[in-house]
Amino acid sequence: MGPPGLSPGTAPRGFRGSSPGTAPRGFRGSSPGTAPRRYPAPMPDFGRNSAVSYTYAPVAALQQAMAAGEITAEALARHYLNRIDELNPALHAVITVAPDAVTDAAASDERRARGAPRGPLEGIPVLVKDNIQVSGMPTTAGSPALLNSRPPDAFIITRLRAAGAVIVGKANLSEWANFRSTASTSGWSTLGGQAANPYALDRNPSGSSSGSAVAVSAGLAPLAIGTETDGSIVSPSSACGIVGIKPTAGLVSRTGIVPVSPVQDTAGPMAATVADAAALLTALAAADPRDPAVEFPADYPERFQGTLDYTGFLDRGALDGAKIGIWRAGSAAANAPTKAVLDAAVAQLGALGARVTDPVELPDAGLLFEPEGVALKHELKYGINAYLKYLAAQGAAGDGVPGSLAELIEFNKRNSVLVLSRFGQEIFEEAAATSGDLSDPEYLELRGTATQLAVGALEAPVREHGLDAVVCLTGSPAWLTDYVLGDHFIFGSSSPAAVAGWPSITVPAGFVSGLPVGVSFTGPPWSEPRLIALAYAFEQATTVRRVPALSGF
Repeated sequence: MGPPGLSPGTAPRGFRGSSPGTAPRGFRGSSPGTAPRRYPAPMPDFGRNSAVSYTYAPVAALQQAMAAGEITAEALARHYLNRIDELNPALHAVITVAPDAVTDAAASDERRARGAPRGPLEGIPVLVKDNIQVSGMPTTAGSPALLNSRPPDAFIITRLRAAGAVIVGKANLSEWANFRSTASTSGWSTLGGQAANPYALDRNPSGSSSGSAVAVSAGLAPLAIGTETDGSIVSPSSACGIVGIKPTAGLVSRTGIVPVSPVQDTAGPMAATVADAAALLTALAAADPRDPAVEFPADYPERFQGTLDYTGFLDRGALDGAKIGIWRAGSAAANAPTKAVLDAAVAQLGALGARVTDPVELPDAGLLFEPEGVALKHELKYGINAYLKYLAAQGAAGDGVPGSLAELIEFNKRNSVLVLSRFGQEIFEEAAATSGDLSDPEYLELRGTATQLAVGALEAPVREHGLDAVVCLTGSPAWLTDYVLGDHFIFGSSSPAAVAGWPSITVPAGFVSGLPVGVSFTGPPWSEPRLIALAYAFEQATTVRRVPALSGF
């Protein structure tokens, strides 16, 4: 299952200066001893699967089918595991298959038979990005340095299990959440190889939640969890033609997630539809006493308690009378066909009754990048050092797992033929040169400047025009994967929301030369209910999304 390379029960070859032990049962990744396999653009002929009617079925339909006895959770899990087995050699979307997935699904069937389902995701398969801890499997961030780690469930995974979900595997990602090199290639990791865009395999899926986006788009799982520091949920969701929700910072716990930034990091749902993303957000969102970085507003106790059902805000008529501002400067670098996608979306918003202000400006948004970038390097050193120390204290590190960012850099140098084969670790080295002290006046000034710029940029049009949401193109169509020049990043609009901690939802809006392009709805903190309603109304009216050409399985 998955790309050829590591055999189950064997350790990756070629690592020096550490004791790698043995690979986890069910490991499915590219062999670190060889270059990631590259595939031509046309999809291979994989054959057909008998359960095709369930592959792209929404969560509500899957629940209805299981409740009616038309399919079991075990059969559903086997179906998606079979699709991973068939398609992952080309897509490289999955690093690890959960060894207990079928057993957990059978247990879900038993609960349903007793009339005691645990929650709204009972029996639903979910893939989890491999920088989020899941007990019984390594959490690697795509790096062999963490291959021997065995940490306990992250807080959001305990929430997911309580809702009844069946975890079927860990999704590939841009190694270290795409914060290792200034010339990186999104979707590549040493352990997972190069994730491919399912609409054209030589195109990039963007990142860093690359495997999560590819998997949902290609029907390897109905739901996936991604993480974002800046763009890592919304960008791959847009490039792969799915829905992604980047929540308000702090709505979803960060405990048990390999960190980049304690300020900007968040996990979030990735799904084929707004309704499915809302169902997954319902399971994920709750206050975590071990993650006190963001205090919940006193007037939102249901969110603090994790009892808010976000599917209750789905409203086809939500755009009628809604005040929407269009941020065109965020996609000023787009070509004419891509800008035409935004024009069509704006026209549709107006036709649905929205009161559109076009354009609106986000003052000084272009000044964000320098203070954000340097602040993130301080936070990376702090976060990685703290996380590796936590693994050691938990007894979850395993043999050979580095104990600090400095040791991680040395690990990569010792194994440079494998780990640094595609690009370097300039960001790691620049982060190591910072103090890594979050009370450092230099850091505080940088972070304060970045936050002030981001919040000011978004608040200006929202207050001036009384907006419900700012709408913009999420990012450019997928670029050709290129290991020589790195990512051909034309534009992305994620930074203001990411730095400010505001929520954002991307929804498919159109195609450029057969490649998906999404639009983002961004609103003030804790406005997820309103954004979900608006995004759902747009999605239901436009029905833009179409599955990639491999949909016949």
